[in-house]
Amino acid sequence: MIIDIHAHIWRGRYETDKTEIVKACNLYGISKVYVSGLHSQYPDEAEIRELNGEVYRFMQEQPEVIGGFCYVSPRHPTALYTLQKGVEEMGMSGLKLWIAAFCDDPSVFKLVEKCISYDIPVLVHSFYKSNGNLTDETTGVNVANLARRYPEAKIIMAHLGGNCYHGIKAVKYHKNIWVDISGSPFRRDDVDYTVEQLGAERILFGTDMPGSYLVNAGQIEEAQLSLEQKDMIYYLNAKKILRLE
Repeated sequence: MIIDIHAHIWRGRYETDKTEIVKACNLYGISKVYVSGLHSQYPDEAEIRELNGEVYRFMQEQPEVIGGFCYVSPRHPTALYTLQKGVEEMGMSGLKLWIAAFCDDPSVFKLVEKCISYDIPVLVHSFYKSNGNLTDETTGVNVANLARRYPEAKIIMAHLGGNCYHGIKAVKYHKNIWVDISGSPFRRDDVDYTVEQLGAERILFGTDMPGSYLVNAGQIEEAQLSLEQKDMIYYLNAKKILRLE
């Protein structure tokens, strides 16, 4: 079984991205993919509605394999309503935070508190770049700050923090943080390092699809993992954090 916790539909690419994700599910036996919509760093409210609407459409068209994470900009006064609508009306399974605000900005707090009440995870884009991050782009340090403030929250730090030797170090001692391996900038040894630092029970499989499934699957297959550890990463940890049967 494989659960992909982190994939996307990009604005203006609905049919192309949908087709590629469904094709990957059929080719590689992916049981479930959790999708969020993305486009602008600072989207307006209309863009957020459009992107979440496309994710919901995908969920309706492919209910057996597609789940959704509700994309919210904390900068919007309607942010909490957007999350409520995504979860309560659209059946989405978590909150997606991208690069409109640091994840430990006070504007995020009410959203995290609502996720705690729903018992759903917060998926946080996190990256550390040697040549400088984007304005408002979260790093592992920000994720750790959020986890420290809300120890009861379920937080997923995406992309191993963008540089595992920076991101994993920052979140190592916060047991309410999981990490996903989505994206393509990582080496095979990064998975081994993350297992050594966090344990396989805190790692989730993700791809950042469309476009990178084989890269991420290859990283798991080539790492020094037992079958039990592979099962944890491929699906058991996701089932636990998402409360799946």
